[in-house]
Amino acid sequence: MFFNKSLIIIGLLAAGVSAYAFSQGTEVGIRGLKASGNMFVSIVPNLAFGFLLAGMAQVLIPREQVSRFVGEGTGWLGILFGTGLGAITPGGPFAQFPLIAALFQMGAAPGPLAAYITSFSLFGLNRIIVYEWPLLGAKFTTIRVLCSLLMPLLIGELVALVYRKLV
Repeated sequence: MFFNKSLIIIGLLAAGVSAYAFSQGTEVGIRGLKASGNMFVSIVPNLAFGFLLAGMAQVLIPREQVSRFVGEGTGWLGILFGTGLGAITPGGPFAQFPLIAALFQMGAAPGPLAAYITSFSLFGLNRIIVYEWPLLGAKFTTIRVLCSLLMPLLIGELVALVYRKLV
């Protein structure tokens, strides 16, 4: 359905904040609209390529492979696989979340997907290599990574457990 709850909520929030901005003066509201437009124009190409990637993944990756590696019943191995994929998959959230949504639609289980998201956030190798290690140093990066190692596994298992109870 085109109008889902999250779309309605974000639409109401946007309308409320916009009304408040315009109540502070027309120039404030117009500056906000211009800033929104600039952000929209800079983000749309990333989203378009992210959705293209997700659509191609849906037709190129067999559902059986998704089920085999990260589907229901894969348990800790699926969570480990999701953790590994999250760490090595390049790209930002504009590419990641459409891809994750495509995998979910193809039968990936919640636990491995939660591990993927957590691992992408904590261990994105391209981010570590390009930014964290050079800017914060080897000692900090190594300690942070070591202290974070279990998080994708724990979150993946916890999400799998809670999801089974609630859904």
